[in-house]
Amino acid sequence: MAINFRKSTDSAVEVEPTSDTVTTGKGRPTPTRREKEEARKRPLVSNDRAEARRQSKATLAVEREKQRIGMAAGVEKYMPARDRGVQRKFVRDYVDARTSVGEFLIPIMVVVLIATVVPSPEVQVGSFVLLWLFFGAAIIDCVILGFVIRKKLGAKVGADNVESGVRWYAAMRALQLRLMRLPKPQVKRRQYPS
Repeated sequence: MAINFRKSTDSAVEVEPTSDTVTTGKGRPTPTRREKEEARKRPLVSNDRAEARRQSKATLAVEREKQRIGMAAGVEKYMPARDRGVQRKFVRDYVDARTSVGEFLIPIMVVVLIATVVPSPEVQVGSFVLLWLFFGAAIIDCVILGFVIRKKLGAKVGADNVESGVRWYAAMRALQLRLMRLPKPQVKRRQYPS
């Protein structure tokens, strides 16, 4: 049993297009494989390497600036992983609302450096004693801050749900000058979060 696949020309019916007939198709010939491959070809490295490098640097600079501004403003998606989350935001706001002893550590160190130039041994020894007392006060302040933060977060989210490392995060933020903190403080002094 043989099947004939030839078209018979006598049975062809011509159909004239009318307004009711809908034309389908893409309206152009299918591109060959060679044409498709030629269209995909592009150089791996630009012919003008210096211009490509300049464009790449400009693009990266714009992206970095956008990330820097976003992080300073406190936008969550631009922050590093250590600063993300509701609890970390609460800690930041709480630390920024209070005046910490550690904030004044850098200015005190500058004063001590200047005092070491003074030829008087009493001034030099006194400045170092002041610096060590200040270190002790800053450490005590950070320990107290850690306990307070842990207690406040425990009341807010439950004692079992408090993330690990929030005390250390609070202490490190409290030891920085308010102007140098990143993300920038979003609350004013004594405006504690609820």
